[in-house]
Amino acid sequence: MPRPTREGTVPWPEDVAERYVARGYWEGRSLGEQLVAVVDSKPDAVALVDGELRFTYRELIQRVDGAALRLRDLGLRPDDRIVVQLPNRWEFVVLTLACLRLGVIPVMALPAHREHEMSYLAEHSEARAITVPGVVKDFDHQAMAWKVAADVGSVDHVLVAGDEIRPDSVSLSALCDPADDVAMARKTMDERPPDSGSVAVFLLSGGTTGLPKLIARTHDDYTYNAKRSAQVCGFGLDTVYLGVLPLGHNFPLACPGILGALLVGGRVVVAPSPAPDKVFAQIERERVTATAVVPAVAQRWLEHREADHGHDLSSLRVLQVGGARLADEVARRVRPVLGCTLQQVFGMAEGLLNYTRLDDPEEVICTTQGRPMCAGDEIMVVDSAGEPVSDGEPGILLTRGPYTPRGYYRAGEQNATAFTEDGWYRSGDVVRIRPDGNLVVEGRDKDMINRAGENISAEEVENFAYQVDAVGRAAAVAMPDPDLGERVCLYVVPEPGRTVVLDDVRSAMERAGVARFKFPERLVAVDELPTTKVGKIDKKALRADVIDRLHRERP
Repeated sequence: MPRPTREGTVPWPEDVAERYVARGYWEGRSLGEQLVAVVDSKPDAVALVDGELRFTYRELIQRVDGAALRLRDLGLRPDDRIVVQLPNRWEFVVLTLACLRLGVIPVMALPAHREHEMSYLAEHSEARAITVPGVVKDFDHQAMAWKVAADVGSVDHVLVAGDEIRPDSVSLSALCDPADDVAMARKTMDERPPDSGSVAVFLLSGGTTGLPKLIARTHDDYTYNAKRSAQVCGFGLDTVYLGVLPLGHNFPLACPGILGALLVGGRVVVAPSPAPDKVFAQIERERVTATAVVPAVAQRWLEHREADHGHDLSSLRVLQVGGARLADEVARRVRPVLGCTLQQVFGMAEGLLNYTRLDDPEEVICTTQGRPMCAGDEIMVVDSAGEPVSDGEPGILLTRGPYTPRGYYRAGEQNATAFTEDGWYRSGDVVRIRPDGNLVVEGRDKDMINRAGENISAEEVENFAYQVDAVGRAAAVAMPDPDLGERVCLYVVPEPGRTVVLDDVRSAMERAGVARFKFPERLVAVDELPTTKVGKIDKKALRADVIDRLHRERP
């Protein structure tokens, strides 16, 4: 039997938890209970839109309760885990809310993950079930899920959102049908809500040491995450939120995202693609008021809008941009080109969220990444020795607060380095704090590559490079890219008399079932790798070298 999650989570100290309750940050109600209160206040308002499908709050809760009961019929119980890998579609929303209602914990995988990542997530979380789409872009997720299930003993069920469902799989759309007896289902689910201090969802870290760590977010802290974000972002009854980023990410899920919109009685519209021609049509049709993107998507939208004014975007009030630093010059184009307010978002699945405020001066909105959303957020900026830096100087960001957990799930070794003994989370972000309290993100201290908002561990890429016999030494670094922010560049020292090409490493990763966004996109063969005075590979020198190579290659 899977172990209880409490055995692997790091709780907040008792006195700290009591302070968060006393200050009203933690309300003592599960996310499912919070949703039901909204349903009862406006049952006939439209809650969820996916193409031609439109569900009112009443219809939504009927499907949520139906799905929760059917999960229970499959044998899933509160605190069981289910890996959720779904594209943006209505079933993602219904299943996630059903899990929150029942107390089953969704583990938010990404659509790009493959067998390598999915096996790890299922095994580490001791998942009882895996949820996947069918075939997407010629990749059979259902077959992959059953392969994972065969290798991970805890997995009993594979749920599939698609048309071709194997006899041994469970149809997700059927599971998400309304309950047969909606009144009884509502009564049954109301009677035993999850404890508000229990784990609500597992988010994924961007981890520097290979595969992602699991971030346990409780009902208390994640409710605050979504509801306080909604306040800061001006969400209300008239909000129409468009989810275009993969919904399993913290950003579109609860910052404020789909949960924030639903918890204030707004409407959620799911978009299968961020392609501007399709998205702009949805904004016009649904009168979307807010959405969230990463810088690469924002830039694509700006370019498309400058070339094509065919859609009415006048309803759009707020464009949130996060996941990576948005260039100041791009930020300044948002209001004149798209006609809406830019809101920069700098946060992490581990907790801390910083927002520029909607009424901030344009200079703040375009040149900073905002300030903490909660008075209870503690931040400290330190040097490499852990000592606080002078005011206004750049340093490594540490944080703790009412929605920043004190440790990763079942990760004692990583927790010893990622968290201080007194509960500060070492984010790895290099920031400076301006006199007005807004943060400016200067870069990363950790060995990470941020490709269009997806964090890639350099160490993980290097480990696969070493599976190629001809590779003697390897070092992966971030390579600047105008569209994606960064791409993976791999430096290798071949074994004497051998040669290495990019496809050698990519093939090794392909065979291991690694998500394609992690594949290196440039390989540089060198005679030796630069080292620091203490003998470590000098990644700073390599990053400077690839920038120099890119400059020399420009026409």
